[in-house]
Amino acid sequence: MRLCTRQITAVELVGAYIERIKDVNSRLNAVVSDRFEQALREAATVDERIYECGDDVAQLFERQPLLGMPVTVKESCALANMSFTVGSLSRSEQKATEDGVVVARIRAAGAIPLLVSATPEYCYSTNTDTLLNGRCVNPFDFERTPGGSSGGEGALNGAGASLFGIGSDIAGSIRIPSLFCGIFGHKPTGGVVTPAGHFPDSSDADFQRYLVLGPMSRFAVDLSQLLELMAGEQAAQLRLHEPLQLKQLQVHYALGFEGLNGWMHQDVEQEIKTSILKAVKHLQKLEVPVQRANLRSFNNSLEIALSGIARLGHMPFVLDAGPAAGAEGKVLETLKQLIRSLCGKSSYNTNSLIFDLMRRCNAFMPAPRLEQYRREAVALTRELTQLLGENGVLLFPTMHAPAPKHGWTPLQLWGVDYTLLLNVLGLPATHVPMGINGKGLPIGFSVIAAPYQDRLCLRVAVELERAFSGWQPPTSKQP
Repeated sequence: MRLCTRQITAVELVGAYIERIKDVNSRLNAVVSDRFEQALREAATVDERIYECGDDVAQLFERQPLLGMPVTVKESCALANMSFTVGSLSRSEQKATEDGVVVARIRAAGAIPLLVSATPEYCYSTNTDTLLNGRCVNPFDFERTPGGSSGGEGALNGAGASLFGIGSDIAGSIRIPSLFCGIFGHKPTGGVVTPAGHFPDSSDADFQRYLVLGPMSRFAVDLSQLLELMAGEQAAQLRLHEPLQLKQLQVHYALGFEGLNGWMHQDVEQEIKTSILKAVKHLQKLEVPVQRANLRSFNNSLEIALSGIARLGHMPFVLDAGPAAGAEGKVLETLKQLIRSLCGKSSYNTNSLIFDLMRRCNAFMPAPRLEQYRREAVALTRELTQLLGENGVLLFPTMHAPAPKHGWTPLQLWGVDYTLLLNVLGLPATHVPMGINGKGLPIGFSVIAAPYQDRLCLRVAVELERAFSGWQPPTSKQP
């Protein structure tokens, strides 16, 4: 650690990232609000502390392992006194009154927040483009989306403008931007990292398990320590310091959904399939046991995933139609606003209204089906936990394709079960970048494990980073 060895000062490190952010953000539009001046003052205080502690500097960093390290924060993860609009015109004056729990933990470890980054409206989209803040773009191709809902974090980290970021994930919101922007991102086991202080929030027990905060970074080697700090007391369940050799693992892999379910999905792009097979071949050379997985139990993956969201209660809607409207009236009002949005005449974003409508209509499923898919989710969690055990991982596409071009399409929801399903099942997953495709876009896949076996995902990610170089900077045509 160069700060610990006094090879660089905190002011120099924080200043370098601030300058990089200023260089790229005029094109990326990833920053909602910054605190650069405060961050530099905090960095100067850190340098004074390092100077004054003399030979005890190692102990200082043992107490605060992130001391002086700059961090960027997704706007929905409350950072005290900073914008807390979460992409909504109706919240345009909102500021966070205090740090969310995870942000507070990272600050207590010594990190220095630089800014809050862009999200879709209420985080209810995989495309970070709002009426309030405008369009955030992908650092590898400005004509494409960085994903969502942690789109600002994906763009900044992908552009090399953040050392690491705090993201949140309820349906792929860490993993999708990580794929699209070529970085590592970890969705922890459900319930391990508290969402307290996040907006939107809900007291619903399933919501508290589905929504998790997690680290996003260009460097897989940093994820384990960041996860440990974010998890707080819950980190003990993850056994992150337990020695783990690659040969102890049992690796399963699949190139997408199978059978009728696979036929109904958009086919996984060949370059993503090839990246999984490259990883398989590498692990086999290291004498790690590898076998192809049979995922026929995933037949109702889309229904299981969407019904999980439809069942959530006490979660805010973008459009508050008022208690007098009744259920049918609220659906009709949402439809009216959706039509207005498609015509450019609404103060709400199209994708967030579609998400509202899906929830108000039980994901367009009859109530008995929701209960059926809940039972199937429980059974599938049990089956995968048994398959993977305490030493197994599954290599699986994060999504079927790399970053698409900007613009809304109903098919953006098609394929969301690749990511949302894991939130409903509570499984940990790490997105691993595996290079650039022929169009200059990042590709990669997820490493999935059984609940509380996050360390297995992270260990494989570190090995694949070593073997395949991990994050690659955008080309000279981009920032």
